[in-house]
Amino acid sequence: MKTRQIPGTALFPSVICLGTSGFGESITLEESFALMDRFLSHGGSFLDTAKVYSDWVPGERSRSEKAIGQWMKLRGSRCQVILATKGAHPDLDTMHIPRLTEEDIRHDLEQSLLNLQTDYIDLYWLHRDDPSRPVEEIIDMLNEYVSQGKIRYFGCSNWRSERIEAARQYAEAKGLQSFAASQIKWSLASYPQGNDPTMVSMDEKELAYYERTGLPVIPYNAQANGFFSGRYTVDQLQEPTPDNRKVWKLCNEDNLRKLKAVETLAERLHLSMSQVALGYLLAHPFPVFPISGCRTLDQLNDTCAAGDVLLNQDAFQELKRIGRFRQ
Repeated sequence: MKTRQIPGTALFPSVICLGTSGFGESITLEESFALMDRFLSHGGSFLDTAKVYSDWVPGERSRSEKAIGQWMKLRGSRCQVILATKGAHPDLDTMHIPRLTEEDIRHDLEQSLLNLQTDYIDLYWLHRDDPSRPVEEIIDMLNEYVSQGKIRYFGCSNWRSERIEAARQYAEAKGLQSFAASQIKWSLASYPQGNDPTMVSMDEKELAYYERTGLPVIPYNAQANGFFSGRYTVDQLQEPTPDNRKVWKLCNEDNLRKLKAVETLAERLHLSMSQVALGYLLAHPFPVFPISGCRTLDQLNDTCAAGDVLLNQDAFQELKRIGRFRQ
């Protein structure tokens, strides 16, 4: 699988990032280890996790981070991966209350380092924003952790472009590190209005910012919960069933039209549907590193193959036309 530099950093991760939100929970520890082993064997190196992952299930906290920490220790693989984790997520039972104070970030970072059994994080994300908090104090705080060697670089997840730009301008004026990348919800799908106002999805305004600035994007939900994974065809999504309930909320006329186009293009290009959907994101003119959460080795093999897909301009423009944002 190809690698690519995150501009302004010394990081050269694989272009596909392995999502790990179910590791140690819905995906067993043994299965998690097998997926990470296979990912490395395909040339994968970019792992994405978060302190909060699996905390929606009662019991042990931070299972994903702990699974990765155990795997790295057992395999001696810390130097082989670009390790990214996220902190400063609101408590799950009080999502309306931000957690972006110095105390919140310090607590989450220190806990993540313990969970992951490492001395440093390659790319540390702020999982959510608090627009009431000045970007200046946030950038100062994160640069302090860089100077301490606890993180190498940092990014923002679910931040809007005006806040990212304000942070960039402040960091540039002060000669400090700014956000190295942005993590945002993005796929070919048009998403219905969600019930979590702290999440940010790609739209025309946000896309224009990344196209103008070249800031790298690491999109989550890049295959729309498996909608474009190849598991579903248009014919299978005409009415709700137990098998398609995970993606049924996406089964509107617009998304079904997109799915049919991906089906057709995949057949024409002799690619899987997943490879077409991820290839579309990778073909953008700014750096994109799609996050893909895989549950099986077959899914992982297919996803990793997408890391070597280079769509031609005709295919990219065709997907770009169908991928226009609609709410």
